[in-house]
Amino acid sequence: MLKELFSTIIEWYLAHINYGTITLLMAIESSFIPLPSELVIPPAAWKAAQGDLNIYLVVVFSTIGAILGALFNYFFALTLGRAIIYSFSESGLGKLFFLSRTKIENAEAYFVRHGKSSTLIGRLVPGVRHLISLPAGLARMNLRHFILYTLIGSTVWHAILAALGYFLYSQKELLDKYFAELTWILIALGIGFAIFLLYRFLKKHE
Repeated sequence: MLKELFSTIIEWYLAHINYGTITLLMAIESSFIPLPSELVIPPAAWKAAQGDLNIYLVVVFSTIGAILGALFNYFFALTLGRAIIYSFSESGLGKLFFLSRTKIENAEAYFVRHGKSSTLIGRLVPGVRHLISLPAGLARMNLRHFILYTLIGSTVWHAILAALGYFLYSQKELLDKYFAELTWILIALGIGFAIFLLYRFLKKHE
């Protein structure tokens, strides 16, 4: 049912790509609802390649949406507390959104290990990206620092996706012929670059 819902949302998005829908879907992506940013930003970059949108504004509004979604998670965790967050992750509704105690524990352990900077580098790590705001809220992280690090991390990730999407999606004939292959290359390159940034960051702070 959730898969069908996502399919419907993506179909609607592809027919209505604008700065408002980019912001909305990226806010959803940055909450605990698992909507991959790889499905939102590259098509918007394709629109920018056609001249219908501005590539820089695609990144700006993607980041605004990510911050809104992250703030929702932050205050959700801050208000409800650890016990309720973990109970929610194990509930039927939580499982509907692919949440689990293990995922929340992993995100919290990642936050504890890397401190406030985890809200920056965590935005570049698959599987942690949309959940890192929960332990930040549980730890009552300084709100200004939280927004700043979320802003930087989100902007870097969105710029990677937008740049790759802009150039790949502008090659329409190539896209039509090798759509699946190019999609996996796009995701792999984005993840690879994120791992590289994470490695550089950790090496500097050893």
